[in-house]
Amino acid sequence: MAPNELRQHARSGGPPKDGIPSIDNPAFVAADDVDYLALGDPVFGVARDETVKAYPQKILAHHEIVNDELSGANVAVTYCPLTGTVQGFERGETTLGVSGRLINANLVMYDRATEAWWPQILATAIPGSWNENPAVRTLREFRLVWTTWERWSSQYPDTRVLSTETGFARNYQNDPYGAYNPVGGYYDGDSLLFPALNESDRFQKKTVVMGARTPNGAVAFRKESLRSQRVMTGTIGDSPVLAVYDPNLDTGYVYRNPNQETYESNRHDIVGPNGDIHAPDALPLARIHTFDAMWFAWAGYYPHTNVYA
Repeated sequence: MAPNELRQHARSGGPPKDGIPSIDNPAFVAADDVDYLALGDPVFGVARDETVKAYPQKILAHHEIVNDELSGANVAVTYCPLTGTVQGFERGETTLGVSGRLINANLVMYDRATEAWWPQILATAIPGSWNENPAVRTLREFRLVWTTWERWSSQYPDTRVLSTETGFARNYQNDPYGAYNPVGGYYDGDSLLFPALNESDRFQKKTVVMGARTPNGAVAFRKESLRSQRVMTGTIGDSPVLAVYDPNLDTGYVYRNPNQETYESNRHDIVGPNGDIHAPDALPLARIHTFDAMWFAWAGYYPHTNVYA
């Protein structure tokens, strides 16, 4: 869609601009001081240089955006509960806020410098109520891993964790949409609170896929299939890609594989064509930014995506 056409699909999510408040001065605690997470609670983890942080899903469900800093870079950690997507962006000298609008049931952010709208999954500026003609720009993304507190803290015992001392009066033990541990409420059913851009019935609406996109197209690997197969192949457009599973963090990575080299799993690592052993996130191939998404959300923005299950 053209940006103006996409803008026509924006609708109010209920709260007004900044009605869901971003966390702009985040505080963090050591892993040993965390008493508000159960082992199975989802967290969104990032490791950059010497900095390792975890952002609990139960906190972000109330705020959706954390304007933070990682290894000297200004970043925003963003989460949309309705589409099950967590995305990290470099934000420069501005901060990101919650616009109060949704497109494809997905969070529409705005930046406080230009007030352009930024649909989270697309990560590209579109016209909005406060800036009718923004420059066509795309945010630089970085990977956040959707995993559990048990897995992340075992892998990174020195991680810092977003504190519940956010400056806002919230009950962070109460997710307004349901629960992930165990799964219930909105996250468990197949009904949507807002319409999808594309009514694809290939999977149940909230089936989790690992999605990746380039200027040549998009690809989605059903996460449950990747868990069981460990290594899957596919294409983005005409370009071969390889998806691998990381059992330590229960996540996946997608790589360009132009020569269609053969890789296999040996449970915790990946074996290359020459017998070399690699961590799932460190294959000698070009990695493509990949993230979890509910199927309806991915198919809405990328209706021509290649799908592998």
